This record gives sequence, C-alpha cells and structure tokens, in this order.
Amino acid sequence: MQRYSPQVLSSPRTRSPRADAATVPRGEQTRREGRSQGAAHVVCLHASASSGRQWRALQGQLADGYQVLSPDLYGSGDSPPWPPGRGLTLADEVARLGSVFEVTGGPFHLIGHSYGGAVAARAALTYPGCFRSLVLIEPVLFGLLTAEDSHQPAAREVVALCQHTSAAVEVGALDSAARRFIDYWMGVGAWAGMPAQRRAAIAQAMPGVHSQWTAIFAETTPLPVYSLLDLPVLYLEGSRSPASTRAVARLLTQTMPNVTSAVLEDAGHMAPLTHPGPVNAAIQEHLERLS
Repeated sequence: MQRYSPQVLSSPRTRSPRADAATVPRGEQTRREGRSQGAAHVVCLHASASSGRQWRALQGQLADGYQVLSPDLYGSGDSPPWPPGRGLTLADEVARLGSVFEVTGGPFHLIGHSYGGAVAARAALTYPGCFRSLVLIEPVLFGLLTAEDSHQPAAREVVALCQHTSAAVEVGALDSAARRFIDYWMGVGAWAGMPAQRRAAIAQAMPGVHSQWTAIFAETTPLPVYSLLDLPVLYLEGSRSPASTRAVARLLTQTMPNVTSAVLEDAGHMAPLTHPGPVNAAIQEHLERLS
C-alpha cells in the first residue's frame, strides 16, 4: 500500500562508510550468497536473539541475481559480545558494519528486521547516498515513541518489556527473560511451544538482547531527521504485530519522503521467520522494481 510520495527533501552531504577494524568481520559473520559477478549487493541485518542465518531463505531466493551479505550484529551468531564499560549504541553497530559495507564496492540495498531494522535506519542516516534502497521490517526505534508521548500505551508496554527482560538478565534469570521476550513478540504461549533446544539457545542470547535494549533506547534521533532519507524505502509490518512496532510504523511512514508501506495479513513481528514466503516475495519485487 503506497502511503504517499511527496517531493523529497535534499539530503546531507554523502559520506563513505569506513571500518573501525582493519578487516572484514571473519567467518560466518559475513555470510555471502549469489553468483552473478556484476550483480547488485544486498546486506541483510537480523533481529534480536537471532543471527544472519535468519536470512537463508531470502539468500537462496535472490542467489541468481544478487550478492547477499548477512553479517551478525554484536553478541549474535559468531560475533563477539559488546565489551563492558559503556552501553552499546546503534552507532557502534553501524561502525562495525563499515567493513561489510565496503565489500559491496558501491551503492547497495540494505534490509533490516526489528533490531536490525533500527541499525539499518541509523546506517542510512550515517551514510546518506551510499544505499540504493532501504527495506525496513518493523524497526524497533522505540525512542520515537517515548519522545512523542512516554505515557502512551504502546510506549509503556515496550518499556515494561525492556525493564523485565533487562532485570532478569542482570540476576541471571535467562529463562524468565526469554519467556517474556518471546511471548511478547510471537504471542502468549510461543515460548512454551518451542523445542527445548531452541529455548536454551534463545535464553543464552538474552545477555546480547540486554545490550541491544540499551542501544535501542539510547537512540535519540528526532523524528523529523528521517525526512532526510532521500532513497526508496519499503516498509513492512504484520497485521498481528504488537502495538509498539505498529506505532513506530505510523510515525516513520508519515515522515519518510519516498516510502512504500505494506501490511502482511495474519503475520506478526517475526514475519521473516514465520511467513518467509510473502516477506521474501515483497522484498524481491521491491529489488526488481529498482533494477
């Protein structure tokens, strides 16, 4: 559903991504698919308590026409945890991705889901002009909600989730943190219905989620700044997603100047995993439209 497409505002001066590290993140942190030498590059950023492996189905679907990279964010998959001393920020995530971005050798498509969507939005603001397009799947930019009205129900419920999961992690109650986290994002009972091995893996990922909560609420970019994103944006949300991400969608899709918005019927926040067919089809159509 096309929301609107008014005249695009002029964007800030283009910057080039530069890596803090001297090398591209090693091993599985930069998973690559695609066989065409001159193909456009696509970089996919994953959700919390996940890894770059969540994009395997999309990588396979795009393999004939695109070079696809799916790095792991801090504390996820094969990436190291964020070191102690100060809180993680979205800017830290973007800085570490600089080496991945440089591998593309030019403008590329950037896709982000949930926490990865928040990182993708921050990257697009940090490096204007370096992306061919942006795909945001329910980015968790909850600072926009608290800035609008910290007492609105959508903000209050996600702040409560953050406080519970963070407090549980701090006292070592990882199962409690994971249960509340998963049931919020996937529906009550989702945690209980998971295989024990999957529950154990998610519980072990919760310290990384704790750091990511810090990054999410430390992001204070004002809403009007997103009007400077002078590039095509595909914004996907699920019809059964929590009020918090639907409220973020309302704000961003009314602010970004060149956005196409689509609602995935009967899907929730984890649609890339639970409903990969329609999600990946929408992404592929978006990429092909711009080729």
